[in-house]
Amino acid sequence: MSKSIDPHTKPSPSLSARHVDPHSYPNGVAFLDGQYLPMSQAKISVLDWGFLHSDATYDTVHVWNSRFFRLDLHLDRFFGGLEKLRMTIPFDREGVAEILHNCVALSGHRAAYVEMLCTRGASPTFSRDPREAVNRFMAFAVPFGSVANAEQLQRGLHIAISDKVRIPPASIDPAIKNYHWLDLVRGLYDAYDRGAETALVLDFNGNVAEGPGFNVFCVNDGKLSTPAVGVLPGITRRTVFDLCAEAGLAVTAADVGVATLRQSDEVFITSTAGGIMPVTVIDGVPVADGKVGAITRRLMAMYWQKHEDPAWSSPVRYP
Repeated sequence: MSKSIDPHTKPSPSLSARHVDPHSYPNGVAFLDGQYLPMSQAKISVLDWGFLHSDATYDTVHVWNSRFFRLDLHLDRFFGGLEKLRMTIPFDREGVAEILHNCVALSGHRAAYVEMLCTRGASPTFSRDPREAVNRFMAFAVPFGSVANAEQLQRGLHIAISDKVRIPPASIDPAIKNYHWLDLVRGLYDAYDRGAETALVLDFNGNVAEGPGFNVFCVNDGKLSTPAVGVLPGITRRTVFDLCAEAGLAVTAADVGVATLRQSDEVFITSTAGGIMPVTVIDGVPVADGKVGAITRRLMAMYWQKHEDPAWSSPVRYP
């Protein structure tokens, strides 16, 4: 007599021999645990504090026309973040630079977005003591990506100013590049809900701070200003100061009020992911005449010209 099977009884789960990842990834090369791997094979543990607690620091540098741009400054900031977070990695500056070169060379990309990062790692005993975690360094190179696409670079970005407040510097030192982005992501959704393409959030005093991965500048009467407090001291932000010094333009870091930004003659944002990018609409209202301004265009041209300057860039060593 056959035994009846209860249709409501679920079969016992089985343990898979290995993980099968159904997701797709950009073409690129990663460095992890001493190995160079395709991006699709670069994984971290779900127990890593970088994932569980956003306990990590990182930096990104880009390659354009087969040259790294201002790599030394990015390495300075990365190693500064490691020291402040009490993290250690088994590589010095030259070692990290070599790994980044290798990731780009192995990927074959001539224009690349390149990241170095260190997570707190995980404790073998799942201890909650961060001193018992094994810090983990990794790096990768993927195709270059920009905050603004080609069309937006020509006609200017449309942004919205969210009322979300950036994490204050008394809580998280903004000089330590980090993955604490929930305030920025919430700001992005505010922008999307209002038909804008990206967002700016406020600082703890209600002034303009920064956006998701970028700083902001405004131009009034030929003088530039950028928020001074509670923002990442971006490498491209610093580059604007350097370019202004060459061009004889006045630039200062100071409080930038919401009304000041809206009433500016020109506005642009800066990021390693895209460089200097114009803004022509804020909260649905055109900035000045709604066209990319002359100073913005001048700085954009100077910025990309510097990518060929040996004092500002260094060649990738391809095999």
